[in-house]
Amino acid sequence: MSKPVNILGIETSCDETAAAIVTDGCTIRSSVVASQVDLHRKYGGVVPEVASRAHIERIYPILSETLSMALMGPADLDAIAVANQPGLVVALVVGVVAAKSLAMIWEKPLIAVNHVHAHLQSAMFDSRQIELPAVALIVSGGHTNLYECASAVDLTLIGKTIDDAAGEAFDKVATLLNLPYPGGPSIEKAARQGDPKAILFPRSMLGADSLDFSFSGLKTAVLYHVRGQDMKGASRVEFMSSREIADIAASFQAAVIDVLAAKTRRAADQKGARTVLLGGGVAANSALREALQNLCDTTGRTLCVAPRSLCTDNAVMVASLAYHKYKAGQFADLTLEPKASA
Repeated sequence: MSKPVNILGIETSCDETAAAIVTDGCTIRSSVVASQVDLHRKYGGVVPEVASRAHIERIYPILSETLSMALMGPADLDAIAVANQPGLVVALVVGVVAAKSLAMIWEKPLIAVNHVHAHLQSAMFDSRQIELPAVALIVSGGHTNLYECASAVDLTLIGKTIDDAAGEAFDKVATLLNLPYPGGPSIEKAARQGDPKAILFPRSMLGADSLDFSFSGLKTAVLYHVRGQDMKGASRVEFMSSREIADIAASFQAAVIDVLAAKTRRAADQKGARTVLLGGGVAANSALREALQNLCDTTGRTLCVAPRSLCTDNAVMVASLAYHKYKAGQFADLTLEPKASA
């Protein structure tokens, strides 16, 4: 038997400080995540400088706890992995510097991981037999991407958002409706009490063959509904009943999900994919999971969805993807830098 490969993963791309140790890409030895939601809630979104300071304060205690939880020391590790792109540079740099420092001091290989690609790995984490190629939908606060997936390390971007990402639209609409941050869970909670057919919000498909996404028009339609078509009136939200707000939330959510599902089916049809992968923060949304499951059931495809515990940013996905890069010999050196975009 070959020796197990233990990889320490580090994730600081946005507002979670996370570290994890994963063996052979599939066995979680430890996972620690420090969320910053409470820090950013009063701003209604992530403030980069606040996020960076929190990462600096938390990164080494998180790393120490991760090693302790796994009952491991430096000698037990085979590589250090870090998400170095895409994300907030002032946040990414904290994790990158920590990873490079540990790789140098402990004399371990360094592996650079694309944060969005790692979300895809979360969808593959619990699946041993995935029929490839697959089509992967990654839906988060900053990205709405479609990939053709030939393997864990062979991904081709085939569709992306041209303006607001789906998660970003959820946050902005939640703000319009005076719902708490983060917007995704708040919209989903409100939508459960509403009628998804109450308001016919637009579904932007961008042409018959397009795999790209656009949610800015949908966000604006909600704004007009709340403020009036001339945008001269004050927000009517404070005068709306909870049922009216629920109807707006449900109708907005249905419009987003209709587009995501339709584009995913279009991509799977175009690429002849028999498997659909779903990951990213918005993948925790129950209505989206149900819609894609129905899509796969009716078209004879298999759906692999990230466990809810691995939908939001975490380091398990970083270490898991890094295992496949380790086996492929895809290493970085100490000149590695953070990048805002992939």
